[in-house]
Amino acid sequence: MNSSFVYSIPTKVYFGENQLQHLGKELRNYGTKVLLVYGGGSIKKNGLYDKIRKEIADSGLELFEYSGIEPNPRHTSVNEGAEICKRENIDVLLAVGGGSVIDATKFIGAGAYYNGDVWDLVTRKAPITHCLPIITILTLAATGSEMNAGGVITNLDTKDKIGMGAACMLPKVSFLDPTVTYSVDRYQTSCGCADIFSHVVEVYFSMDKDLSMLDSFMEGLMKTVIHYAPIAMEHPNDYEARANLMWASSWAINGFINGGKTHAWSCHPMEHELSAYYDMTHGLGLAILIPRWMKYTLNENTVSRFEQYGRNVFDIHNDSDPMVIANKAIHMTSEFFFKTLGLKSNLSELGIDESKFEIMAKKAAQNGTFRAFVPLDAEDIVNIYQLCK
Repeated sequence: MNSSFVYSIPTKVYFGENQLQHLGKELRNYGTKVLLVYGGGSIKKNGLYDKIRKEIADSGLELFEYSGIEPNPRHTSVNEGAEICKRENIDVLLAVGGGSVIDATKFIGAGAYYNGDVWDLVTRKAPITHCLPIITILTLAATGSEMNAGGVITNLDTKDKIGMGAACMLPKVSFLDPTVTYSVDRYQTSCGCADIFSHVVEVYFSMDKDLSMLDSFMEGLMKTVIHYAPIAMEHPNDYEARANLMWASSWAINGFINGGKTHAWSCHPMEHELSAYYDMTHGLGLAILIPRWMKYTLNENTVSRFEQYGRNVFDIHNDSDPMVIANKAIHMTSEFFFKTLGLKSNLSELGIDESKFEIMAKKAAQNGTFRAFVPLDAEDIVNIYQLCK
């Protein structure tokens, strides 16, 4: 058993309704010049933008704005944001949005200390040494970026989508108000739930022996998503559903469930290539990939993990054959993504053919084999993409 690890998540979280009254105080802890970073403007439609401006004005802070962050944030947008920080001598960043906005803001904060293209930081050509302090207001439960130090940035010029992180990019404070997510539409709610679920899957499926309580915690997270996702889709103003999904999002990828596991993730590298080439929604890509990856990696060596998953997440207890239980669990995973969440089930429905499969597979495998739950090389990844057609 490998249960040796270091766990430290010093992000301060304000969870629940009416917590924005603390925003000005928290911002002032880090300076007086605030750059508000957000996406396409939905925060103006739901009234959040006006509340934020009022809190900032009442606190005597100087506000600057940078909008238009894309769903798969571009390195060019990050560069522009970093230039604003340098030009205006910004003290603190306020990211208001989902994971894309928060991810971009993290690299904007790091880029403010770098004289060059921020893509150098993303690709590790230059180290991330400092980052402006970041405060987040979450508007979509999905990526968990509000409570971790990582981010994913896309370069459309090179068709690359790369994730990396640095301790200094961890948000100082995050505001999580489930009522803010009431306005999230059915499709984005579905994709967000698929994303949350995927983060747990990537860690849960490991043959490493670790603390059994972490298995129970992960199984509970997955069951939480399975239970509350359809409720949030049918009743978008259901506070209990939105609150459970929002908190599950944070805990699915803040490092707690990792324990002593060190294996690489499988589905995210494959999906990042799909997003880089086709600019698709991240959660949708993961939903299409996960059941096929499960089917591909199920064998006599891994069946015990799938059996545990089937018994403890989907409550399959009516069969004693581990392989039968494993296949039922994979089928029920597909049913959850494609029937319960209503997501498209294959790449062809999105107009994606196999023309890029080989190049995407080589990039996902980084021209080698990544040591994941089941080691995968480029040929394996092509085979999984083929299953997704």
